[in-house]
Amino acid sequence: MPPTSFIAMMLPLAQACQRQHGIPASVTIAQAAVETGWGERVKANNLFGIKADKSWKGPTITFGTTEYLGPDRKKTSMPDVFRAYGSWAESVVDRYNFLKANPRYAKCFQQTTPEGWAREIAAAGWATGPEYGELMCSVMRGRNMAQYDVLPKVPA
Repeated sequence: MPPTSFIAMMLPLAQACQRQHGIPASVTIAQAAVETGWGERVKANNLFGIKADKSWKGPTITFGTTEYLGPDRKKTSMPDVFRAYGSWAESVVDRYNFLKANPRYAKCFQQTTPEGWAREIAAAGWATGPEYGELMCSVMRGRNMAQYDVLPKVPA
């Protein structure tokens, strides 16, 4: 789908996540865009490529993925098991829960900028791609996503 359509669909979910949990909306949108190719590769409503580890008790889906493995970071295609969701909203909520529950992402919540968030998510090992954090930053800058971090007033 066109990036503008993807952003429009993600924006209310991302801003609700920012309002409730402090994750900048721009980071949520950019990460989902990077993981799904602007919504073109969404499988089972999993917007962030969260794998189904042993802690996951919900539905799953198996599909091919690319990892950069070993000390030489060799690009490897392989099947893996991922979490499946009933909606995009469930995926956004579970991403927050996943970040919060895993101590390796604690530094993310100390960040004060969207770029800091993106770099810490990458540094903590979200993806094996060598340029993951910078790719998220590039997407945020290229689409002027900082504007989405200014939350509209919620009627009282």
